[in-house]
Parts: sequence; C-alpha cells; structure tokens
Amino acid sequence: MGIRIGIDLGGTKIEAAALDAAGRIASRRRVATPAGDYEGTVEAVGVLVDAMEAELGRGARIGIATPGARSRATGLMKNCNSTCLNGRALKEDLEKRLAREVRMANDANCFALSEAVDGAGQGAQVVFGVILGTGVGGGIAIGGRAIEGANAIAGEWGHNPLPLPAAADLPLPACYCGRHGCIETYLSGPGLAADHARATGEALDAPSIAARAAAGDSRCAGSLERHAERLARSLAGVVNVLDPDVIVLGGGLSTIASLYVRVPQLWGPFVFSDEIRTRLVPPVHGDSSGVRGAAWLWPAE
Repeated sequence: MGIRIGIDLGGTKIEAAALDAAGRIASRRRVATPAGDYEGTVEAVGVLVDAMEAELGRGARIGIATPGARSRATGLMKNCNSTCLNGRALKEDLEKRLAREVRMANDANCFALSEAVDGAGQGAQVVFGVILGTGVGGGIAIGGRAIEGANAIAGEWGHNPLPLPAAADLPLPACYCGRHGCIETYLSGPGLAADHARATGEALDAPSIAARAAAGDSRCAGSLERHAERLARSLAGVVNVLDPDVIVLGGGLSTIASLYVRVPQLWGPFVFSDEIRTRLVPPVHGDSSGVRGAAWLWPAE
C-alpha cells in the first residue's frame, strides 16, 4: 500500500489527508469532532477512512496525531485536552474499527516530524517543533523520526517552569496542570492576552495584540517584546539540552513575524555556547503539519 492516510484528531475538527509515496496530498477531508463523545470520535475516524479509501480505490496505512499521549504504563490515553479520550484504549479501538494496525503519536510530535521530513527542517538531524497556540506544546524529530521518550512526553516543554523569573514575570500565573509559572501560562495565546491585560488593563486577544503592535501601538509592542524575551529564555533551555539544528514554530502565534528576528537576538545570554547556529524558522506546512506528520509515521516505501 503506497498510500498513507494521516488523521489529525483535534478538539473541534478531525482532519484526514492521504499522501502518496512522494508526500503529495492525494485527498483531504474534515469533519467536526463529536464533542465529548468517545465512541462517536472513533466512528468518525472510521467513516473518514472508509470514504477516503473508497475515493482512492485502494487501502492505506493509517497514522493518527492525538492531542495527548498513550501511557507506557497502561496503554491508555493521557494528557488529552479532549478529555473524553483520557483513560481510553484509543489505539486498540481504532485498530478494531479499521481492521488493521494504526500508528499514533502526539500532535506536536507529528508537527515536528512533518517539518523534519519535507518542511522547514528538511535535511536537519535534530528538529524541535514548537506549538504556540491555545496551549504550548513541543515535539522532537531526530534523523527524520519522531521521538516519544521513555514516558511518552518527549518535547513537552510547556509545563516546565519559566526560567529565571524576573519582577515583570511575577506573580507566577496558575496553570491548569496544578502548578504555577509554567511556560504555557506566558507563551500561549491566552497567556499573551493575560499578560497584556495585567500590564495595560486592555482585554485583547493575541491576534489583536499582534495587529496593533504592527500598526504602531506601543503598549501592544511592549507586550510582544515581553513575550519574545520569555520565549528566548525558554527556548535557550531547549538549546542547552537538545542542541537542535532547527526550531520550527507552529500554532497561531507562529505568524508573528517579529519573533523570528527578536528571539535569536535575545537568547544568546542564556545559551551555554560561544555561538548559536540553531535556526528559528516558520513552518512550511502550517496547519497541514498534523495530518502530514501522522501520515509520515509510516515511512515512505
């Protein structure tokens, strides 16, 4: 079977794309995610695959990008913001519905894999993929393969604490995970909005802050500068541990062009090196990286 179908199992939509052996998208479909309905979600994936295989006239290998991870201890899903998936045997249930083996990985790992195989990190040995959106996630691809880790949490930097908190970072914001001061509470879209509100009293979402900063609003520009400096501190820790060739930004905040200039200008003092060759780049495939990376869980023949 030369066709691979990647499924991106999102909180609001389930998207599928069929890739041919060269990585070209041969078909693409999406449906709304049955909110809070586990059995409905499994069936929706099955219906998507059935429809795409009927259209293509052939069977396919299936890869799934999930919002959480499969526990090494139990085989059940954990850490999913689509909470109906947590504690469920998603891989086994999908394999039963589809009558074949499926491969699964965290959606941030799929993002990193997609960009490593034929995206912004193509040809690089070590790629760190960052999701800056509603939350903050990360994934690692080494040698064109997604790395899950011993605990299936490789790349989950968003729930590390913000490094070296300064006065402007205090008090440490509460995180849904139960801790305070997680990177996610500062660098996510809602985190940027909350920081702007604390500093200015203005209730603006992240896209509005970016747009107003670009139009010359000094207060919004100040909020973006604080965000860039915190991102620089946080990514410096990743560089010190992983030393990636390329860091690719994804998610809604990856469209803020100034990040690609300011962050490399700011991370130097926090990186343990006399030079920094790591490149910070925007994604090539953008919103398509989830489905593409899921499909790439099956290497090309």
